[in-house]
Amino acid sequence: MKEFKHFINGQYVASVSGKTFENRNPVDNTLIGHIHEAGQEEVDAAVRAAKTALSGPWKALANEQRIALLNKVAERINERFDEFLEAECLDTGKPRSMASHIDIPRGAANFKAFSETLANHPTEGFFLDTPDNKGAINIGHRTPKGVIAVIAPWNLPLLLMTWKVGPALACGNTVVVKPSEETPATTTLLGDVMNECGVPPGVFNVVHGFGPNSAGEFLTKHPLVNAITFTGETRTGESIMQAASVGLRNISLECGGKNPSIVFADCDLEQAVEGTMRSAFVNCGQVCLGTERVYVERSIYEPFLARMKEEVAKLKLGRPEDDSANFGPLISKKHQAKVKSYYDLAIAEGATVEAGGGVPDMGAELNDGAWIEPTIWTGLADDARVIREEIFGPCCHIRPFDTEEEVIALANDTHYGLAATLWTQDSSRSIRVAEQMEVGLVWINSWFLRDLRTAFGGAKQSGIGREGGIHSLEFYTESKNICIKL
Repeated sequence: MKEFKHFINGQYVASVSGKTFENRNPVDNTLIGHIHEAGQEEVDAAVRAAKTALSGPWKALANEQRIALLNKVAERINERFDEFLEAECLDTGKPRSMASHIDIPRGAANFKAFSETLANHPTEGFFLDTPDNKGAINIGHRTPKGVIAVIAPWNLPLLLMTWKVGPALACGNTVVVKPSEETPATTTLLGDVMNECGVPPGVFNVVHGFGPNSAGEFLTKHPLVNAITFTGETRTGESIMQAASVGLRNISLECGGKNPSIVFADCDLEQAVEGTMRSAFVNCGQVCLGTERVYVERSIYEPFLARMKEEVAKLKLGRPEDDSANFGPLISKKHQAKVKSYYDLAIAEGATVEAGGGVPDMGAELNDGAWIEPTIWTGLADDARVIREEIFGPCCHIRPFDTEEEVIALANDTHYGLAATLWTQDSSRSIRVAEQMEVGLVWINSWFLRDLRTAFGGAKQSGIGREGGIHSLEFYTESKNICIKL
């Protein structure tokens, strides 16, 4: 039986209150262990440890030393690859084949990529003419923002946590991380790696718990937190934004999405099917960038739908260690109930169920897990709730369209604006349509292809701010100007 404690000032500590909650395996609902829930005392200790570390040995490190230290963290995660893989798969139930190719290696790579990209990024400089003709020089200078609160989600626990922690530390900040209550394992294990690599105490801290009246609320409201970065649902983002307004703390919010995919008749059909399958069903549909609305030009609608149904039938549900399985459970029984409620709602709203639509029979050993069928619908009205609301499960609705103008309007008809995917061989149209998408990220003839140097974030109710490359540097540092009169 595992025990997940907080990691504060370089040590694992239990909650003073003794409060814990269960961590269950979504594959079969068996008990993995108990997670300590942080109260105000633990959160305050973590934030103060992070604040103190800002002026300690961490501050004294030169850029090259900090880069070397964070590269060492990346190397150590890879050296302990099997431990991180086991922890991630136990928490999420996702296939080992996916976690071993995406979650763990890319989670480790975030430290190396951001440390080398950001720590030595140049600043600006200007010469200014002055009335005495001697001039002045302006030099841009960056300093760490301070204590960063990192609120991480459960769908890609290690990858999305280090996507924030990597650049935060590369810029010289310290962090307090609250992982999702559903997925504590890899974040907790990372504390051990930090100690092994010689990261000073207080630089990386972890507190466990929930949102309201728990670790999340206590952390985001703490007056010594200088900035907050969050990935998760929009309603939680709104609460964090309200908390950050006290003290005018900076925020970066990557929230929900109801992402469209537009498939034009001149696309490579097989490429479009393969990409849409991935965007709708990988990680059991639990990807913020995933596709839930698919719009297909009418002339290829029927063959596209037929091919999608054929590919969905090939998905194999199974345990993470089953090498033949490529589809796992949802994150929890609670989330299973939510997704299933939308499956039922789709039928009530008049959908035709083309594939899936229910809870599969996984046998006596697994039926208590959080399993759900990959599902395709057609025939829903554009104002149906299933079309308007984020489900965050393995499902999509496929609808025909006739004109470019029509589909642009349909794709943008949502409160969200995270990502969109276009499938076409017409380069002029791809740029023309992409420019009109009200989103933060557009893929053309691909999906989930990420360059860490580029901007990442959402429009409308999908978020505020951008991270990635220079945008992470802007968020995780304070920029000042030094003016020198000659």
